[in-house]
Amino acid sequence: MVNEKVKIGYKNMSSLTQEQLNKSLWAGADDMRKSMSADDYKDYLLGLVFFKNLSDEILYEVVDLVENRKPESLDEAQKIFERYYLSEDKDLLEEEIRKKFGCFIKPESTFSHLAKEVADRTFMLSSLSQIFRDIEQSQGLFYEGLFEDFDINSKKLGKTAAEANKLISSVIIQLADIDFHSYGHDALGDAYEYLISKFASESGKKAGEFYTPRAVSRLLARIVTDGQEHKNAFSVYDPTMGSGSLLLQVKNFIVDSPTLNLTNKIQYFGQEIKNQTYNLARMNMILHGVSSAQQHLRFGDTLGVDWPSDEPTTFDAVVMNPPYSQKYDASEGLLMDPRFASFGKLPPKSKADYAFLLHGFYHLKDSGTMAIVLPHGVLFRGSSEEAIRKKLLEEGKIYAVIGLPAGIFYSTPIPTCILVLKKNHTSRDVLFIDASKEFKKEGPRNFLLDEHLNKIFDAYKERKSIEKFSYLASLEEIQAQGFNLNIPRYVDTSEEEEEINLEGVFTELLSLETEEKQLKSQLNEYFQQLGLNYEI
Repeated sequence: MVNEKVKIGYKNMSSLTQEQLNKSLWAGADDMRKSMSADDYKDYLLGLVFFKNLSDEILYEVVDLVENRKPESLDEAQKIFERYYLSEDKDLLEEEIRKKFGCFIKPESTFSHLAKEVADRTFMLSSLSQIFRDIEQSQGLFYEGLFEDFDINSKKLGKTAAEANKLISSVIIQLADIDFHSYGHDALGDAYEYLISKFASESGKKAGEFYTPRAVSRLLARIVTDGQEHKNAFSVYDPTMGSGSLLLQVKNFIVDSPTLNLTNKIQYFGQEIKNQTYNLARMNMILHGVSSAQQHLRFGDTLGVDWPSDEPTTFDAVVMNPPYSQKYDASEGLLMDPRFASFGKLPPKSKADYAFLLHGFYHLKDSGTMAIVLPHGVLFRGSSEEAIRKKLLEEGKIYAVIGLPAGIFYSTPIPTCILVLKKNHTSRDVLFIDASKEFKKEGPRNFLLDEHLNKIFDAYKERKSIEKFSYLASLEEIQAQGFNLNIPRYVDTSEEEEEINLEGVFTELLSLETEEKQLKSQLNEYFQQLGLNYEI
């Protein structure tokens, strides 16, 4: 039974600040987090948030089409929709909605209607499941399989159907009064990213499968968009996209030309090996206002089967935060693969770090920039990794190495680094930046603030040596180090030991000895006065 104190009144919650919106959405999981892990309840909350957004957008569009105005509330929009859907023009209305959204939701299937059913205690979870299936089976492939992980039969929702019904009803109640349409794509997209980050925080090691911290995403986006001001189109690719956060940050830093809205022309390409995370990325894209024509996402194994294989195959930017030191199928057949063939050797089968790097680099345009996050081992490990690293350096492909602080990722406490690669870097020098101390500590984790990001990016842009922070090394210097890119070999961050004044130290010792003798003498006098036969 739903809490009797909860009423569905469609209050005006469009005035919430971004922080309040974030917290209101997160509160939707309050009941679920009592009985299941974040890795489980994220699929239910995010699925409902996505559905409510789609439903609210359709309600607003209906009122605009029917009465050429905005509704005063979701409640009014729902009533107009229900009334108009009884008219003879309902088929025309449905056609227009399908053109814009790629699907249609009937008046009795909107989130608003379900919320009223919850309040009236007539809501059935099976009805929601059918609504999701109807959306997935809409014409085209845009929504296909999108709600696969919203399993209403899972025992994690409750031992009985009634318990599951009650739990999902509580989430619907929490979200019902928020008018999603009033926030726009940026605010709602940011709120969705906030939810994903909260799930990552609670998921621990599993978070690495779907989330890159926002600060790291912003830094990579700034790096790969730098110098792209004069393009009339832009493409970005993430072969291990997770929730799509790295891809989506690009639009915040791409510079629009005066005559062209370039952000609406960015083409997003991404691949993800986990179906659950692939669906999460699709929802994330849609909530950020990325149109179906702009997003090209694929469920698949990046290293196993090369993609994209059709035009386009190269991109203006490549961003990656792949799983670190993962095992992969390093079969000899891959040596014939154009992604790896020119290097003559494959990365070790126990560490796919360079396999991911070479895949991404293969898909980079000659004029593009790639930024990838990897463990520090890629900078100095030997064998085939050393051979690959040497070839990249000799050909001038490695542009910069940026050392990040430890403890900034949810999935691992180890320090990581960003490798920046370019195909047209003829000078073959490498910029090293040691940003390992650029963080603010909060609890067990470290965080990169804007001031840290600005310092790192400014050093990257200036491309010069800064004492104890950065160093521009020539290829000859790197050769002298045996092609070892370990950052401390180039950036000296050691602190000089303070000089010791020995004469002053001895003077202080003599003074302390004199003071000690005086104290002993004074204590012995006290002992005698007390009649104690004791002497220090």
